[in-house]
Amino acid sequence: MILFSSFLPKKIIAQNNNNGAAVGAAIGAAIGVMIAIEQMKEQAELEATQYMIANYPELDKFSLTTLDFDGKKISDMSSTSVITYTVTEFDIVDEVPVLGKRRILFGFTSYGWVNSNGVNFSKVMWHLVDEAEWFNMMIAYTKLASAEKNEDIIRDALKNGKVDNTRVKVKGGDNIDFYQIYGDMYLVSDYSDRFKFIYNEWTFGIFLKETGDLVQIGRRDLIKFHKFMKGEFNVW
Repeated sequence: MILFSSFLPKKIIAQNNNNGAAVGAAIGAAIGVMIAIEQMKEQAELEATQYMIANYPELDKFSLTTLDFDGKKISDMSSTSVITYTVTEFDIVDEVPVLGKRRILFGFTSYGWVNSNGVNFSKVMWHLVDEAEWFNMMIAYTKLASAEKNEDIIRDALKNGKVDNTRVKVKGGDNIDFYQIYGDMYLVSDYSDRFKFIYNEWTFGIFLKETGDLVQIGRRDLIKFHKFMKGEFNVW
């Protein structure tokens, strides 16, 4: 190989060296981004865990994880308006963990929470949701997003059916179809002293009264969270 390379034009050798350097730099940059994202994920889970320990001392056995960072770029995370964590209580029975109640922890972010200096978690507002509140939220959202206003019918559909992109689908029953509206149309309802809910095309919008920020949860994430709260899958 050394002998052969001595007969190659210097231009070709230089070009190959430059290409190799470029490829090496690109691979190094990609690895650097992956490491940075993983570090952000670890920091996010640490901050959330510290929040849970400090504010919910009665939860002495729980697991916590976030899926928000999977497959994301740093630029994606800088524009993220909410980090969502799954929280699962458990107990130890015969030295084996037995899963219990499920919760979702929302970390609502503000502009500038990710910058050149890293992640600023002082710009995150936390809100923990248990199963009862989750179903109340979903009932309010479904009332806003559809023609069905009977809460008992909606609750039964949410518990026994499944949410997809266009409706709450009920096996052997009446589906609850979501309104088909345009991207610049918004339906708004007052949910609590902290939130207003907004139905927009394909999203579940949460308006934070405290900060004036509008957070949008995509339908795919909404479906995933609803399945988790119904106990249809675990995150590990």
